Amino acid sequence: MRVHQPGGSLTRVRGSDIEDWSWGTTRRRLGVLWRLTRRHRRRTFFSFFSLLTATAAALAPPLLAKDALDDAVKHKTGKELVLVIAIFLVAGLANWGMTYVETYMTGWVGERILADLRRELFGHLQRLSLGFYERNRAGVLISRMTNDVEAIDQLVTDGVTTLAQSVLLLTGTAILLLVLDWQLALATLAVIPFMSIASALFRSRSSRAYSEVRERLGLVTATLAEDISGMRMVQAFTREQLATENFQTVARSYRDANMQTVVLNALYFPFVSFLATLALAVVLGYGGYRYLQHPTHAALTTLFAFMLYVNNFFDPIQQLSQLYNTFLSATAALDKIIGVLDEAPDVVDRPEAQPLPHIGGGVRFEDVHFSYSRGGEVLHGIDLDVPAGTTVALVGHTGAGKSTIAKLLARFYEPTSGRITIDGHDLNDVTQESLRHQLGIVPQEGFLFAGTVGENIAFGKPDARPEEIVRAAQTVGAHDFILRLEDGYETQLGERGSRLSLGQRQLVAFARALLADPRILILDEATSSVDIGTERTIEQALRTLLSDRTSFVIAHRLSTIRDADLIVVLEHGQVIEQGSHEELLARQGLYTSLYGDWAAA
Repeated sequence: MRVHQPGGSLTRVRGSDIEDWSWGTTRRRLGVLWRLTRRHRRRTFFSFFSLLTATAAALAPPLLAKDALDDAVKHKTGKELVLVIAIFLVAGLANWGMTYVETYMTGWVGERILADLRRELFGHLQRLSLGFYERNRAGVLISRMTNDVEAIDQLVTDGVTTLAQSVLLLTGTAILLLVLDWQLALATLAVIPFMSIASALFRSRSSRAYSEVRERLGLVTATLAEDISGMRMVQAFTREQLATENFQTVARSYRDANMQTVVLNALYFPFVSFLATLALAVVLGYGGYRYLQHPTHAALTTLFAFMLYVNNFFDPIQQLSQLYNTFLSATAALDKIIGVLDEAPDVVDRPEAQPLPHIGGGVRFEDVHFSYSRGGEVLHGIDLDVPAGTTVALVGHTGAGKSTIAKLLARFYEPTSGRITIDGHDLNDVTQESLRHQLGIVPQEGFLFAGTVGENIAFGKPDARPEEIVRAAQTVGAHDFILRLEDGYETQLGERGSRLSLGQRQLVAFARALLADPRILILDEATSSVDIGTERTIEQALRTLLSDRTSFVIAHRLSTIRDADLIVVLEHGQVIEQGSHEELLARQGLYTSLYGDWAAA
């Protein structure tokens, strides 16, 4: 099941999903990382080879030190000692050089893995259907792209290397301890069961804690993004104090989640250090006792090397324990990212889907039913025949289904049953891209991107010439106010076009739609945010924009409705009436009532 948090974050609860250490989950995680890593196989292999060489060089010094002491106590000539020292230095240089190569290669591969992951995640987001974005908060998705990818950074650029090196050192040291003195090695390794129990307890509790940290961080980012985006409304309704208190609550929950990890770390890592000290005490006690029982030079030098290797043995355990924090944070973040990558588009082109040829614009709705994923049916058997070049006004009370019809026509959603055709082509049989190339949408509030005015007008036709951009702006009446801007068409707009008024943004949106020259145009209450003076300016532009193309207009303005060729009256997801303005008024039905309400407003 899913837990739908406020705003629709992507938290999933499936039994023990927060602490899912099943092989299937681990394989899924490794599969994602392997797919990203194999693009850089050669450098990854070279990095691993360097790691093996550096590890071998790191294991050599204690054994070399033992040989040097053996030579010294046996009163051999200095030649053997010089040779041992030379090998010792060569091992040190090899360790230094190979560590540098391995660090550089790992960092190179890691940064490219992160770049590939960001690109793959962003590309996947582009393919997801509109319904996904209506279910999930933008701030949570931003957190997936930023915070969660960043959490993986330390793992792929340093953590994997530390993991491999620590495991190799641990394995190599354990083998050498057993070779040097298997009895002393077994006595030393007696602390391992205690460490295993502590690690298992730490893992079970930390996995939940770090998953909670990732979830809370996503909510912090989402709350911050929404508050900044809605700052005008926050200040307009004097909600600053309440917004601050709400953010403090969310930030406090994030802090509390982090404190859980702090407490667990404070308990676990000192205990690991204590076990390392205990193991060293075992070596000194048991090894010293055995030396006192049988004092030999070999036993003494072996004990010296053994103590060095015991340090080598618990150092990687400490590193692995510290890496475990990084691992938990990274896997929690990776699970969140995989959750997004696992999301499938609601609308998918069929394998046999064909590009939609150039259309005239004749649209038919044939017994179309539709319901959103949650909730009852919102359209109940819509039948509508719109000839090419017709301007259709969709009217009705809020919730009647007007915007849903527009979304189905743009194929943001697919009908539950029935079908929609354009010039006889079923929309389910054509590709989404080819459909939307011939379809334009102007929403209630024209969304502008950061960039120049000219770039925003040319958004639907990036290769447009400057004169085409100017002509489109002139046609919709935007040219004059654009020239009054400090840099004209090269004026940089803020986020969402914040430097322009609502009416100016809408004029730019109209120019953008006109330049794209779609065969079917959808105006979703596109003039509702325009003042009366601006509306008069664009009335003629609208006539130009709507002429010779099929248009679906969702509007409450009388001027837009009266000029429509066909008015479709919707109520509770059904077509109640349709006809021209005069025909509907003559029927004295729902349209007459709506018209009276609009005229009185």
